[in-house]
Amino acid sequence: MTREILLGDEAVALGAIHAGLSAGYSYPGTPASEIMEYMIRASNKEAGFKATWCVNEKVAYEEALGVSFAGKRTLVSMKHVGLNVAADPFMNSAITRINGGLVVVVADDPGMHSSQNEQDSRYYAHFAHVFCFEPSNHQEAYDMTRSAFDVSERFNIPVMVRMVTRLSHSRSRIETREIKKENPICYGQGQDWTLLPMNACRRFAHLVDAQPEFIGLSNESPFNLLDLKDYDKSLGIIASGIGYNYVMENYSNQENCPSLLKVSTYPLPEALIAKLVNHVETVLVVEEGYPLIEQTIKGLFGIPEKKLHGKLTGHLPRTGELSPDAVREALGIKPREHLRIDSSILASRPPQLCQGCPHGDTFNALNQTLEPYSQASVFSDIGCYTLGALPPYKAVDSCVCMGASVSMAKGGAEVGVFPSVAVIGDSTFAHSGITPLLDAVASNTNMTVVIVDNALVAMTGGQPTFATGEKLVQIIKGVGVPEEHIRVIVPLPKNLEKNIQVMKEEIEHNGLSVIISLRECIQKAKKKIKKGAK
Repeated sequence: MTREILLGDEAVALGAIHAGLSAGYSYPGTPASEIMEYMIRASNKEAGFKATWCVNEKVAYEEALGVSFAGKRTLVSMKHVGLNVAADPFMNSAITRINGGLVVVVADDPGMHSSQNEQDSRYYAHFAHVFCFEPSNHQEAYDMTRSAFDVSERFNIPVMVRMVTRLSHSRSRIETREIKKENPICYGQGQDWTLLPMNACRRFAHLVDAQPEFIGLSNESPFNLLDLKDYDKSLGIIASGIGYNYVMENYSNQENCPSLLKVSTYPLPEALIAKLVNHVETVLVVEEGYPLIEQTIKGLFGIPEKKLHGKLTGHLPRTGELSPDAVREALGIKPREHLRIDSSILASRPPQLCQGCPHGDTFNALNQTLEPYSQASVFSDIGCYTLGALPPYKAVDSCVCMGASVSMAKGGAEVGVFPSVAVIGDSTFAHSGITPLLDAVASNTNMTVVIVDNALVAMTGGQPTFATGEKLVQIIKGVGVPEEHIRVIVPLPKNLEKNIQVMKEEIEHNGLSVIISLRECIQKAKKKIKKGAK
């Protein structure tokens, strides 16, 4: 046993490694990126397992399924919107007979610090009828990840570990456990992995029949803690995940706290919840994300003769992150005025592109090119270049999800939008832009795709990209874009007039064209210069 100070994400990664991991897969996305970053660093030290970035979350999940089929333990990690991309294999894998333990770690982003929405991945676990762990601290992140592999192999299901931003990106000390050996290869049975209707029906019935066992496991889990107080039955608290920490921050010790149930597993521990509800008059539910626990307990009509407080009743905010102060108010405890921060003294600091970023030069050229076109629309995508929507550029009209720039530009063009321009990064193009471009090729849509190729995944920390430079050009040729309408420009101030001319020519071309704006990320260039100076 050793002690280490780790990020929450790193605690998950180390827990998986110590559980006998054979392979880990991911696509970068904040706040989950550090899981794979840690695994890659550990695997480079000859740890005996494979850890790699994948082209997108769906591919990552399916590669993990291949490992599980072979009987080995595997982990796939992503942020919450990444699970949307991986939803097809995730949902279907729930009714296969998982062989080697398969753990899917999803990091949600309440408050949308770097995301398009606040979705709560616990609903996906419920949707798929699988088991889910929700850590409240770093030690639990480590321990629950280890336990998740055991549960996965016991019930032959994928198991989710749900993280949130504050836990993923904070540091704390953990104590490690014994390191397990890898599983031997042991292939899965084909009839349990081939989801023809007759097999799928049988496997789904088996999954449904196992639900009472999952609830029983949840009731007995040592990660769920029930503390009933006989001296005061007016209030009981149900707190999950990091919400439990916020509750405890408002009490000097456990003895001062009202009756409390800490929930860490899903399906919910029904027996424990019933004991708490029957013991008190009012129940306050404290959970980060959507009101899943509160809605489940409330049902349609609530609990007779009991009061249920939480996000649905306005006692806690429905949007944004929870905080100790928000929970304090819901508990009816006097605010700590000396700790309040006057938000008016904090200057607004909207994010912006780095000084010297190649995307800025691309947007300058694009803005000047589109000046004569009063009806022009620029559909953008997920990446640093989304900041082109803000001043000083104001060059972007939309950003919805990975790959949507190309699809939306095609849809807009087909109903008369002109010019219809898509702006997408090299990594996002590889992730989700190739298929809509293939769609545009099939109809030779009158649109222009601008791929801003900075040679890495810049927004999430500089991970490697799968399509850059000449390889990117060859992919675009391969999907059928005419070679004469694949143009490569270098976004530099000295090339401004030349780049505007190229953009004008391709916009005026009556059909599909692709412009690759190629210059490496300024941060990557700085690191190369610094490394060369040593």
